[in-house]
Amino acid sequence: MDRKVRVRFAPSPTGPLHIGGVRTALYNYLFARRNGGDMILRIEDTDSHRFVPGAEDYINESLAWLGIKIDEGVREGGAYGPYKQSERRDIYREHVKMLLDAGKAYIAFDTPEELEAARAAKPNFQYDATTRMSMRNSLSMPAEEVKRLIDEGTPYVVRFLIEPGRDVEVNDLLRGKVVINSSILDDKVLYKSADDLPTYHLANIVDDHLMEVSHVIRGEEWLPSAPLHYLLYEAFGWSDTRPEFVHLPLLLKPDGKGKLSKRDGDRLGFPVFPLEWHDPASGAISAGYRESGYLPEAVINFLALLGWNPGDDSEMMSMDELIEKFSFDHCSRSGAKFAFDKGRWFNHEYLQKMDDAQLAELFIPVLEAHGVDTSKFSKDYITRAVSLVKNRINFVADLWDQARYFFVAPTEYSEKDIKKRWKEDTPEILRGLIEQLKALPSFKGTEAEPIILAWVADKGYHLGNVMNAFRLTLVGECKGPHIFDITELLGRDETIARIERGIDTIKA
Repeated sequence: MDRKVRVRFAPSPTGPLHIGGVRTALYNYLFARRNGGDMILRIEDTDSHRFVPGAEDYINESLAWLGIKIDEGVREGGAYGPYKQSERRDIYREHVKMLLDAGKAYIAFDTPEELEAARAAKPNFQYDATTRMSMRNSLSMPAEEVKRLIDEGTPYVVRFLIEPGRDVEVNDLLRGKVVINSSILDDKVLYKSADDLPTYHLANIVDDHLMEVSHVIRGEEWLPSAPLHYLLYEAFGWSDTRPEFVHLPLLLKPDGKGKLSKRDGDRLGFPVFPLEWHDPASGAISAGYRESGYLPEAVINFLALLGWNPGDDSEMMSMDELIEKFSFDHCSRSGAKFAFDKGRWFNHEYLQKMDDAQLAELFIPVLEAHGVDTSKFSKDYITRAVSLVKNRINFVADLWDQARYFFVAPTEYSEKDIKKRWKEDTPEILRGLIEQLKALPSFKGTEAEPIILAWVADKGYHLGNVMNAFRLTLVGECKGPHIFDITELLGRDETIARIERGIDTIKA
């Protein structure tokens, strides 16, 4: 197709954006950027009954947080707007009339009760060439009666007239040629007079054409609709400008069968939404990746590899690297299991790559949330504390558990470690250690360590017991980085004060 690449992500504002939708948006974005194209965000809000307040803002904020930049949309504007379907009613009316005038569609007055009766009377009822003439529509009724009903304001729908017996070939860039016979398709509703809005099937075809979309990249759940959309392009005379289709595989449950759901996240403890979602109807709060402590770069890297690979052994890739490598040639046709543990691994790796000072800035709100007055600590102190424990964390919030003792002296001590490491002679040994620490010419860890270790050896003490009891007084338990890195950062006075408190508090 010799035209500019233009893709669209077209979510409905019916709730929070699912992580599967985020991956679809990401693949659209990567493909567009890889090919020098444009990314459109179109809000498909034609289903007015399912509209949820706040959902549209949530979609925009989610994509912005993830770094998926939109070229045209409701907020960005553009030459092909409006980008919200509820604001395009006149356009859809015009195109409905085009189909009716060309005999490619017809008006149907069947009530919900009449349709239900037809389904009850005929197993597997389908509104199509075999049944349409027995129903109440402009094909089976006199023109005068049709006009009268319309003039009286009788609710109606416009249905697409599908001729049976045709093999419709859908060429999918991922799945190849898919052939579906038109006889299995029903005469889909394209427009409802009750709310003066089109259905998805008409609106997205019209919008994709008028917005000059070159590639429709969407989930595989829309694959059964592709033949209908092909026929609609043909009915409008737009076959030559029809976009290429790509139907992406589903994201699957981490365990068991079926597609990923919010229930899986609740059950296994991971988010399925990019941002925290507050349901305006129920007040229920659903976890988000951002609020759970994930970095957007990690989420993007993780999602990109669910159903795609770069063709080499690369795992850690920036957005620019993903763009450079992205191709549907390396996309899977089968669903990808949502390995949420891998998402945590990516977050850990990105935190390790992050500059210590930047990570310290992210840690400051965590400290303050735990009641720490951060004005008492220099930025350098916080940064050094972070640098000593960052290799132990998956999330920024983990820093509190790993580094709290740098900011709050322990007042309680691990019973397990006391039983194992605190002996009757420990207080006496630690008092001797205090004297050694006071006498050190330098409290720098690399200089203090050999002197203290030599003292322990000279006294014939058990090194493990001494060092672990020492650590217990400083940290509150036997964990943490190298002990002389801890003492160097705490400083001589604080280190000695903590040992003295431990001696007074801990009982063998």
